[in-house]
Order: sequence, then structure tokens, then C-alpha cells
Amino acid sequence: MSVWPAWEVREGERATRWLHVRLDFGDGARVDALATVSEGWVCVEDVQARPALALEDLAVFADWIEGPLARACGDGAGPDPGGAGTGVHRDGSARPRGPQEGRMVARAYREAQERGADPVLAVMDETGYSRRGALRLIGRTRDAGLLSPRHARR
Repeated sequence: MSVWPAWEVREGERATRWLHVRLDFGDGARVDALATVSEGWVCVEDVQARPALALEDLAVFADWIEGPLARACGDGAGPDPGGAGTGVHRDGSARPRGPQEGRMVARAYREAQERGADPVLAVMDETGYSRRGALRLIGRTRDAGLLSPRHARR
């Protein structure tokens, strides 16, 4: 995988970066993308693949590139391409694991609900994970009984 900068926009302390990403596979397949990285989130702007990606592959594409993008931006806090976190929050501090992590996720989720804010974004901000990673954490927290079930069983 190759990652190289396209351009960067700064506004005060905040910076938004656009990066080119290329995945070359041994069978000659290739994926080129333009991704935006800003304050812990990743947005895929454009994807071109030869041969075309299946919808399932496109759904996990952001997970594949998140770690290399974080490293290219000088942020070692992103998860690795395999989807496992590094255990480091965006600000560099260690974040809790296991039961403490579940309690932290539940607290952030409930506080956001009480404020009328998006609870998934609150968990993303608290943990530094992508939306998909935050949803996984929320699911594990629900499974542990720290949050109410998503759907009532009939």
C-alpha cells in the first residue's frame, strides 16, 4: 500500500489533509483512492478499482486504509489494517481496555443521548476509533449488558 499527500488546508490549529492511497495486489488488481483525514476521522472521497470492488469490499475499504493513513499523517493512534486498535487515544494517552473500556463507552453514549447529540460520534471522540470501530465497541458494550439492547425482542 502506498500513501502520499495530495494537499492540506489549515485553519488555525486544525488541519485537513487529502491523501492519495494506492493498493496494488499480486494478481494485478489495483485500487486508487483519495481520502480526507481531519481530527481523527477518515473520509473516502473517491475510489477507482480495477477490477471493480464488490460492495462488501468497499464497505471495509476504510478499515483497510485507516492505519496507513494515520501513520502517513504522523498519528500513531490509528488502528492497524487488521482492525485491532493500538490502545492509544488520539491525544496519545492510553485508553482503558476490557471492563473499563465498556464503562467508558456506555458513559459517553448515555451522556450524548442526554444532550441530544449523536452517541456514536461521542464514542468516536472518546475512543479515537472510526465509526465502524465505535459501532463494534457499542455492540460489545450492549452484549456485556452495559447498554440496553438495540431492538426489543418479540
